[in-house]
Amino acid sequence: MAKTIEYLRGARADFDESFDWYAKRSVGAAIGFASAVDEAIDKIVANPHQFPSTFADCRYCALNRYPFRIVFRKEMDRCIIVALAHAKRRPGYWHRRT
Repeated sequence: MAKTIEYLRGARADFDESFDWYAKRSVGAAIGFASAVDEAIDKIVANPHQFPSTFADCRYCALNRYPFRIVFRKEMDRCIIVALAHAKRRPGYWHRRT
C-alpha cells in the first residue's frame, strides 16, 4: 500500500490542461473529470500492484467515463504520478519523464 502520492510537474500540467479543456465545455464535466481522477488515485493508493505494467516500470490506471490513464511508478511507500495521459492521443509522450 502506498502512503503518499506525488505528481511530477508534467503530470500536474496534464491534469490542469485537461481540467481546463473540460471546464470550457461544461463545469459538470470538469467536476466529473476531477472526481474520476480522485477515484483512480484512491484505487492506486489502495493497491498499486493490481494495475498493468507499461514502459519503464510504470503502471497505469484507466479513468472511469473519461479517456485518460493515470501513469504512475511505485517507489517504496509512495506512488509518483508520471502522467495523466489521454488514451488515444500522443501515445508515449510521457516516456521521457520516467
